[in-house]
Amino acid sequence: MPTLRVELFEGRTPEQKAELAKELTAACVRVLGGSPDAVDVLFFDVARQNWATGGVLWSDKQK
Repeated sequence: MPTLRVELFEGRTPEQKAELAKELTAACVRVLGGSPDAVDVLFFDVARQNWATGGVLWSDKQK
């Protein structure tokens, strides 16, 4: 089964991550079959100064 890598800006709560992991796991089981125990979800918190879109850091877009 899959390992899902989720990259998010810092600041999400553990409760939000738990809910997202639950929903992603359910979707994988529904679409791909298999057991929820076989789905891994990895969360990576990224600081806004370490992520750019369109050549602009997200930390600069907040200003």
